Amino acid sequence: MGDLAVGARSGHDGPEDRPERHDGTVPPAVEDAATSASDSGDGERGGGGTREGGEQGGQPKKQRSFWKELPLLIGIALVLALLIKTFLVQAFSIPSDSMQNTLQKGDRVLVDKLTPWFGSEPERGEVVVFHDPDNWLAGEPTVTPNPLQRVLGWIGLMPSSNEKDLIKRVIGVAGDTVECKGTGPLKVNGHALNDTFVYAGNTPCSVDDQGGQFKVKVPKGKIWVMGDHRQNSLDSRYHQQDKNHGFVPVDNVIGRAIVIAWPPTRWNTLPIPDAFDQNLSAAAPGALGLAGAVPLVLWRRRRLAGGLTGGNPRVSSDGTAG
Repeated sequence: MGDLAVGARSGHDGPEDRPERHDGTVPPAVEDAATSASDSGDGERGGGGTREGGEQGGQPKKQRSFWKELPLLIGIALVLALLIKTFLVQAFSIPSDSMQNTLQKGDRVLVDKLTPWFGSEPERGEVVVFHDPDNWLAGEPTVTPNPLQRVLGWIGLMPSSNEKDLIKRVIGVAGDTVECKGTGPLKVNGHALNDTFVYAGNTPCSVDDQGGQFKVKVPKGKIWVMGDHRQNSLDSRYHQQDKNHGFVPVDNVIGRAIVIAWPPTRWNTLPIPDAFDQNLSAAAPGALGLAGAVPLVLWRRRRLAGGLTGGNPRVSSDGTAG
């Protein structure tokens, strides 16, 4: 078959084109090449290097069939998808119109689940997904998924229909005072929000006696959330009678929605609106007290210094002792 000869010459340039001598012997260069190939074997060919031995030594290892490797590839993909869903990013489907026009019914968003693992807490203006705090979804219809949808939802390739989660915008964080009077504007720590993200035709505040008019202070470890479609969102305002008084525990927050991933025509990021860029922080009582006390102390010191200079003969105007 000639396999051994080809194998012997394959690593050298030139010798395979050299003619044999007239006496039938092989030129030295060719002999050296053949000897080198024989010596480099693993010993299975023996001293003579039979054809069968050459075939065994030079034949590459047979590659495993694709169909035999397919289950392993699928298993690795599923494990990676599950890890990504658990620690990095998860897809969620928007089931209602409460976040219009920022989010439309049927949109699918990707939620960042990694940041909370490092101790980061929700910030004002973020769109967050959170577990139902206290039966907010009571009475809402639930979809019964088929077996395939359950598996895909479990590993994170599809939104899970079994989890009762909600999506709203963070309006207030711990220490904030949030209030609505009349139709608005909505105020955070006394600052009016220019909330242009509110659904067109809606007022920032709702005039009703079910919770649309309110003034609350957000306790530690909680957030106050509202939908962008203000007159079509059962958010913190309308759950002030539950065990959390309408606030959402930070521990219930799954993560921040960062991008609309589906449908492709709706692809977009979900940044914090400019309305939340202004300084909305509540001033600490201690800081306010200190700020008010400093001018009084300075005024009192000046008054005492003036009185001593004018009425005490032991003190001259240049401050030296008499």
